[in-house]
Amino acid sequence: MRTEDTGESAATITPYEDGPLLVRGDFTLVTPDGERIDARRGTVALCRCGKSALKPFCDGTHKVVNFRAGTSRET
Repeated sequence: MRTEDTGESAATITPYEDGPLLVRGDFTLVTPDGERIDARRGTVALCRCGKSALKPFCDGTHKVVNFRAGTSRET
């Protein structure tokens, strides 16, 4: 998604190595049913390991379960 006036992304998503997805900027989180999830801030960490007690948010459990995300840069 790009803003019309600046051509810049409205939000950025940064995957942390073997950790969460960090989402910054202007975004809306919704459930699969389309209900809004209150993010309460402009930067959130989203769980990728599937083990967080605070899903969809990261609670650091990826460290305990030794989560490995791999990388899309592998050749």
